[in-house]
Amino acid sequence: MGSERVTEAARTLGIEVELVERPAADSLEGAAALLGLEPSSIVKSLVVGRSDGTFLFALVPGDRQIAWAKLRAAVGVNKLRLPSAEEALAATGYERGTITPLGSSTAWPVFADERITGRIAMGAGAHGFSAFVDAAALLPALHATVADITG
Repeated sequence: MGSERVTEAARTLGIEVELVERPAADSLEGAAALLGLEPSSIVKSLVVGRSDGTFLFALVPGDRQIAWAKLRAAVGVNKLRLPSAEEALAATGYERGTITPLGSSTAWPVFADERITGRIAMGAGAHGFSAFVDAAALLPALHATVADITG
């Protein structure tokens, strides 16, 4: 099960993660309300494809979007793309809506927006769950490149 991979990866990285069961939500704002959070405290883990066929994770606050020019500059490439749901599953082992860098089938590089701070919720590897973690512990553990990547 995906959530078990998340907790095992967190343990290996030496960070605390709390998996919280939650009902399905029809939007990110709805999920934030169910969890008692501001939308910015829900972090979207997006799989991004590079032209060489490899991937990376872009961690984006829930109230923001990737600024493609900024992300390309941070990565140092001219072209990036969002893969299909099938490609994202193959690249991470997680379905969309559950994706997280924690326990991904491949440890792709992580680029995190500089606005991600405090206790955050993110994908937990399984539908119906959110993983709560402290960003100050998570980002260094993932060796994330922290930059302004959103608009």
